[in-house]
Amino acid sequence: MNKYCMSAGLLVCAIGVGLPGSTVAQSPYPAKSITLIVPFSPGGSTDLITRIVARELTGQFDKQVIADNRAGGGGVIGWNTVARAPADGYTVLATELSFAIAAGLIPNLPFDPRKDFLHVTTATTVPHVLVVTPSLPVKNVKEFLALARARPGELNYGSGGNGTNTHLGSELLKNLTGIKMVHVPYKGAGAVLQDLMGGQVQALISAVPTVVPYVNARRLRALMVTDDKRTRVLPDVPSAKEAGLPQMVMQFWVGYAVPAGTPQPVVERLNQAISSVLNTAESKKRFTELGVDTVGNSPAQATKLVADEMERWTAVIKAAGVKAE
Repeated sequence: MNKYCMSAGLLVCAIGVGLPGSTVAQSPYPAKSITLIVPFSPGGSTDLITRIVARELTGQFDKQVIADNRAGGGGVIGWNTVARAPADGYTVLATELSFAIAAGLIPNLPFDPRKDFLHVTTATTVPHVLVVTPSLPVKNVKEFLALARARPGELNYGSGGNGTNTHLGSELLKNLTGIKMVHVPYKGAGAVLQDLMGGQVQALISAVPTVVPYVNARRLRALMVTDDKRTRVLPDVPSAKEAGLPQMVMQFWVGYAVPAGTPQPVVERLNQAISSVLNTAESKKRFTELGVDTVGNSPAQATKLVADEMERWTAVIKAAGVKAE
């Protein structure tokens, strides 16, 4: 063992961190498989995006990277799994908008969302889209709002769970327009789709990748994209601004985080690896097909985004009077 290893300790040598000019060996991280925890059921946007990332990371690391769905509690089970995991970089959380929402919604979380995680990167962003069951006699947002006002409390909207982004997106719409709809929570956004297509629920606001295959197959009807511009994968669907609802602009983002206490070099290694896989030809092709924009920002930038989103959605929650179940 060289003098640097003796003075810096075994941990630094184990993860291969060297100073300029150091001869320390390259990091062996990862030395075993990595689990990416998806805190929702299969089929939602977080799941779809994370499976692409996991596949590409497996090739880059030459170690198995597994996407593991830990649904339940509106995301709490998955979040807590990672908060309580060893801080070694082998259990990674797929964060997204609902994670930021939970900070202002759930008063007694079994973890501290602001202190128990280190944010590695924001991987992707994508707008939401308002979709309805094809049996609903509306073709655009204006007709949808008119129908909802004519039938107050008769239309149901689905969500991926109480307090999730799919729930609060619809609450924001209700707050902005004054319409009255009934909330029907499911265990993940993907779980809503069959009932939505079957007409048991009439509307859903969810991220573009979750619904675009069904819109293209004409099994769902898209009325509005929650952005100030249209999305390339649904070019005929008006933006929120075009639909007369500029305050409905909201982005769905997916990022990755590790337990607090994870060594900074491991965080940086993950950041570099995820940023790299976001730009492979295969992942870019797949993300383009889904209508997803890649980001790959720094840990500091990812941390700021999450903090800003926590502040924004806490205000929305208070204004809408949403309570955790």
